[in-house]
Amino acid sequence: MDEQNWRKLDELAREVLILSRNTLLVHLRFLDMALSQFRYQAVEGETLLTDGATIYYDPRHILKCYRSARETPTRDYLHLVLHCVFRHQYMDPALERTYWDLACDIAVENILQELGLPALEAPRVKEQTQYLDAVRQDLKLVTAEKIYAYLRETQPDPMRMAEIRGLFYADDHAIWYLSEQEKQERFGGGSADSGTNGSLQGSEQAAVPDGEGAEVWKRIAERMQVDLETFGKQRGLAPGAMTQNLREVNRERCDYTAFLKKFAVRGEVMRVNDDEFDYIFYTYGLRQYGNMPLIEPLEYKEVKRIREFVIAIDTSGSTSGELVQKFVQKTYNILKSTESFFSKINLHIIQCDAEIQEDRKITCQEDFDEYLKTMKIRGLGGTDFRPVFEYVEQLRQGKEFTNLKGLLYFTDGYGAFPARKPDYDTAFVFVDDEYNNPNVPPWAIKLVLQKDEI
Repeated sequence: MDEQNWRKLDELAREVLILSRNTLLVHLRFLDMALSQFRYQAVEGETLLTDGATIYYDPRHILKCYRSARETPTRDYLHLVLHCVFRHQYMDPALERTYWDLACDIAVENILQELGLPALEAPRVKEQTQYLDAVRQDLKLVTAEKIYAYLRETQPDPMRMAEIRGLFYADDHAIWYLSEQEKQERFGGGSADSGTNGSLQGSEQAAVPDGEGAEVWKRIAERMQVDLETFGKQRGLAPGAMTQNLREVNRERCDYTAFLKKFAVRGEVMRVNDDEFDYIFYTYGLRQYGNMPLIEPLEYKEVKRIREFVIAIDTSGSTSGELVQKFVQKTYNILKSTESFFSKINLHIIQCDAEIQEDRKITCQEDFDEYLKTMKIRGLGGTDFRPVFEYVEQLRQGKEFTNLKGLLYFTDGYGAFPARKPDYDTAFVFVDDEYNNPNVPPWAIKLVLQKDEI
């Protein structure tokens, strides 16, 4: 195609893109920052894709979509923007790309359907409905992460995967997986104009630097969540798919290993303390008096390790046995890998529903290994947290503990809490996939983990 015709096509395609963006701005004001982050760059042979800073497109693809249905480019534009808002392009390398790409598209299209805007009514909407209804029935929270796990579990055959992919396809995700050099080779260094002010010739808006892209979109998502939740409370609306996805992407991820160390206590172990060893006096003595150093290295070193600790496990019917075992195993692995054990410890693992079901005392790693091998979930009744605290207090009164540092309570959160603060640190660890965990008393620490983090 000669350059003159290409420029004419590009000019028309940019008008369509800017019209799509302005239409979204009119209907969805909370997206103003997100919609203003992009430059436009025409690239022959592509469809529609973005790296979070530039929207790459083939003008012929944009015009073809617009000719088939005027709403399609608007829907595709918002589809692409929401990928950036939820930071889908910054995927975990361990994820399977085929499932992740489809999961992201399904999550975004589900939100677009829920918005119910006439400007987004593209032909593919009706074709998606049946599959989305099935997904919503199986998943209370329709996020990319949950859909990814759902796809991994159901494992559609390749033909079915391709069929589903066709229902939800709007943009090319290939750019998500390219290095900077590969992007340069594929898209070149051609000019990219910003359309933020409606001008086809661009404005002073700068592209988002690639290295800062994730942080920029993180701030945008956080602001959107605040705006939507404030608006929802004012109108008395329940959280929709957009808000739920924003909560998921903005949720603070907790390092459980670091968290567990907060319960460490100080004690002495037989180990050379290199930090307090003075090599000057040591070598001086050897030189001056032969084999007589002036100072020997200290044989004791103060370190943080867990000596007395309680792990309480909610074994009510709402907490699955498999998840409990995984939590205990993960806790054990952390303790073991970080050398958190003293040679002798006093660890009690208490199973409890509405009453104490089992108390297993662990004094060494061998005890813990044996417990994991023979562990059985007991109880499966109602949930009441108070019996555990009453039982632990009885143990303290009986001198079973001399310096109890903390209690870690693994639960789904539905139960009666003690009225008074105990004399040791307490943390409630919730498994929360649907954002339904309750508040904890002000004296307790609250930690929320997803199933995939356990």
